[in-house]
Amino acid sequence: MPSRAGYLFMGQYLKGDVLLASVSLDDRTGPKIRPVVVIEAKEPGRIRICPVSSKPPCDTPGLPLSLDDFMSGGLDLFGESYVMTSRVLTLHSGDVIGKKGRLTAEALAEIAGRVPAAVLPGPAMVKKPGRSSKGL
Repeated sequence: MPSRAGYLFMGQYLKGDVLLASVSLDDRTGPKIRPVVVIEAKEPGRIRICPVSSKPPCDTPGLPLSLDDFMSGGLDLFGESYVMTSRVLTLHSGDVIGKKGRLTAEALAEIAGRVPAAVLPGPAMVKKPGRSSKGL
């Protein structure tokens, strides 16, 4: 398996993997390479993730993440990190820079329990471009 600067590369990622990707925590800041936790990996080539920050969130829920939460691998931080459970994003697998590790089943269950129900997997609703729901 190829690696670059200590990161493992894989073609397919699984729920519970901790990856590195360029993401933004909000609309005010630009993208930054940071850890992300895969919360769904059903569609080939696409993953749903929650970003991880080294700073505790002040305006949104976050879940502390430590080295004890890893089944394998880990993050290169001295303190806790925080999974931003209210910020769910979709990435292409090709946008992933590397893999840092894998969470325990318990840590993943805790994260999944904190992700808002509105963004959990369910029936897809597709809005057609250029169409309005008025007058239907």
